[in-house]
Amino acid sequence: MAKIISIHSFRGGTGKSNITANLATMTARAGYRVGIVDTDIQSPGIHVPFGLDDTKIKYTLNDYLWGRCNLEAATYDVSSVFTTRQKTGWFNNNKGKIYLIPSSIKTNEISKIIREGYDARLLNDGFRHLTQQLKLDYLFIDTHPGINEETLLSVIISDVLIVILRPDKQDYQGTAVTIDVARKLEVPKMLLVVNKVLTSINTEALRSQVQKNYNTPVAGILPVCEEMFQLASSDIFCLRYPEHPWTKTVSVIAQQLTDNKPATKTFSFR
Repeated sequence: MAKIISIHSFRGGTGKSNITANLATMTARAGYRVGIVDTDIQSPGIHVPFGLDDTKIKYTLNDYLWGRCNLEAATYDVSSVFTTRQKTGWFNNNKGKIYLIPSSIKTNEISKIIREGYDARLLNDGFRHLTQQLKLDYLFIDTHPGINEETLLSVIISDVLIVILRPDKQDYQGTAVTIDVARKLEVPKMLLVVNKVLTSINTEALRSQVQKNYNTPVAGILPVCEEMFQLASSDIFCLRYPEHPWTKTVSVIAQQLTDNKPATKTFSFR
């Protein structure tokens, strides 16, 4: 049975999609079969770091929601992100797989979603079918920021909810709303990830304060870094910079998601 992990933030610009892409990649690198669904339909983008452009996308999640195709047709094997690392010897485990279901980036289709909406219940049916067909160990859901119908559905069906926030007062207030909603929906496990933290900040003090304020564990604190801006979502950060502190923190977060899986899996880099 696949574990469903939703990655959410109350506000945009938190780095949610990049974190989702890297967490999923680290999990697949450990030998698991991983799926990613971009339900941020109004502002999709998680396909970019996987190198999936318009020329490679025939169907999207939008097509499934409008009855144009089944969900398998909108699913793309993006495990090729590991190929160059296999050749260089950095990636020595070829058992992991990554499957991505992108949302459309076409203006008219985004406008149609905003204007007409869709039956969000189809997502639940599609997720269940997809995990069975692809024999997934994990399904990561990249949600739309804020609180809306598809976000609530993703939260309801999740085994784990990861909430991304920045050390910013607006993020703090919005995160409080998200945590409150998730508790009412009885999500089995919640984790917080604080992103874009200045290196001058005392991370242990920040971790302690955030955990106290929300009564929720902080899975990791990710530093703001120049390399992330330079990469500009053109690749999976943890593969490009395997020894970077940001990558090592993502590895720690990923390990917390797989604690109940077989101990033969590993997240070590060498």
